[in-house]
Amino acid sequence: MATDQDFIAYVTEQVGLGSRLTSRRMFGEYALYLDGKVVAFACDNSLFVKPSAAATALAPGLPQRPPYPGAKDYPVADELLDDTDALRQLITETAALMPAPKPAKPRRTKPAGQARGPAV
Repeated sequence: MATDQDFIAYVTEQVGLGSRLTSRRMFGEYALYLDGKVVAFACDNSLFVKPSAAATALAPGLPQRPPYPGAKDYPVADELLDDTDALRQLITETAALMPAPKPAKPRRTKPAGQARGPAV
């Protein structure tokens, strides 16, 4: 079962960080970004927080399971969805530990006059 947009809206509202927390659809599920850093995934309407020292310190009792087949285990933060303060702290401290996103590589452009494909 794929994650629905209502779940993403609920998580975003519960975290309460406004436009700082964004989501992007990926393979039928969602990645959640805080200030451009991936901090969690929403899969099958569950919230999987990136494994980090923040998750270990702030929520050591969270169950763990892989968000998708072949993935390593991630802490599942569903039980924190009704605790806005705890969820916000977990998300912000996780983001603080994640590396800055790499700058996007500029797109290569073809030299003027070069055809884009075979002429028909």
